[in-house]
Amino acid sequence: MAHCIEWSRAYTHRLPKNAGEPFLSRRKDLSERLARELAAGELPFLGMPYREKLREDLPRLLPLIKPFRHMLLLGIGGSALGARAIQRAFAPGQDEPNHAGPWLWIADNVCARSFEALLGKLHPADTVVVCVSKSGGTIETLAQYFLVKDWLRAATGERWREHMVVVTDRTRGYLREEVLRHGLYSLEVPDFLGGRYSALSAVGLLPAAFLGIDWQSLLDGARDLALPLAQTPASLGVHPSFALACWAKALEKHRYTQLIFFCYIPSWAAYGLWFAQLWAESLGKNGKGTMPVPAVGVTDQHSVNQMFLDGPRDKGCLFLTSRSRPQCGSFGADLPEQWSWLSGKPFSSLLEAEALGTRMALAASGVPLVHLDMEDDGPRAAGALMMLLEAATVFTGWLMDINPLDQPAVEMGKRLANARLGAKGYPGEEAGLAAFLAEQRQEQMF
Repeated sequence: MAHCIEWSRAYTHRLPKNAGEPFLSRRKDLSERLARELAAGELPFLGMPYREKLREDLPRLLPLIKPFRHMLLLGIGGSALGARAIQRAFAPGQDEPNHAGPWLWIADNVCARSFEALLGKLHPADTVVVCVSKSGGTIETLAQYFLVKDWLRAATGERWREHMVVVTDRTRGYLREEVLRHGLYSLEVPDFLGGRYSALSAVGLLPAAFLGIDWQSLLDGARDLALPLAQTPASLGVHPSFALACWAKALEKHRYTQLIFFCYIPSWAAYGLWFAQLWAESLGKNGKGTMPVPAVGVTDQHSVNQMFLDGPRDKGCLFLTSRSRPQCGSFGADLPEQWSWLSGKPFSSLLEAEALGTRMALAASGVPLVHLDMEDDGPRAAGALMMLLEAATVFTGWLMDINPLDQPAVEMGKRLANARLGAKGYPGEEAGLAAFLAEQRQEQMF
């Protein structure tokens, strides 16, 4: 694959051309760290040790779930965002008129009204439910699981088990206990594979396979990108993901606080939300990090791009395009005089011109910009991009001297929510809730 990273406008404005060099000097230490963590199995998204087992397990499961018309995915955050991005990129039919199936529905929130409406419109006999939680104890997902289990049982009796697939830890957690207790279909989430790094595992690839997406090409594209790092960790210093990490760290050092992910591959628009979680949850720690800002071309040229171009000079940009053009109609010869210059041009040329114009405008405004130009927009290319961004995220965290694999602040909110609902074992959180709720409210009605 001849994908290209263009660096010609990456170091500009107050980001000097040598801004990334101090971080390149750390490549030896970080390559040694990479070798250690790969050997310890602590970077499974990169080493992909689960790949061959998934190639065996997923084809065995598919015939059991393919007869269903609908898949209902219960998951939140990394358990949902990757699957949604892949579906919208490579199986967009369900969002278009006259689709005949299959359908993927993702319950990624705990809005009682929308969840009840979703169950009210789906028919249990036509639906397979996939419950995704690495820990097996995510309260939002478990709450959905309990309700859906009752919904299936009410309609199908003891055959509800045939409608349920669990994707969770191999040995631990409540969901693994449910698998053993009821004999449910299941796939594994490997050790150390956090949700935001799991889209190219069973978490994202089971829904992809159900929809008929070429999931093996997604996996192969990721593997191609990761292979030099996995086989020769000492090559980290020349890998494009490390170059991106040095640039991203330089942005932060020079007081850039936001990182725009500007996607000019419209079918890949949902990858911006996937990237936002990956970047923010991995790197927003100890007062450090840059805020990811997803944007879609050309839609956001006419909204937030004004801020990008003429607002505070605190933004860098990852600018994503594809060199492949969809085949589509061309403008005819009978256009009004003032638009005659469009005659004969394909409709797809408009997107290309808009992307070039926006990229030039951002560069002219002094926005440090890295251009990711994909050879095409197929699954293999998407797998390569996802792996590139995951690796760059981890290496940026290492350069920031933080752990890019945990999310301590998010865990605090989960503990407080559990305490609020009456879970035992949270005395500190209960005291904190009591104090917070006892504070006098300052209100203004509108």
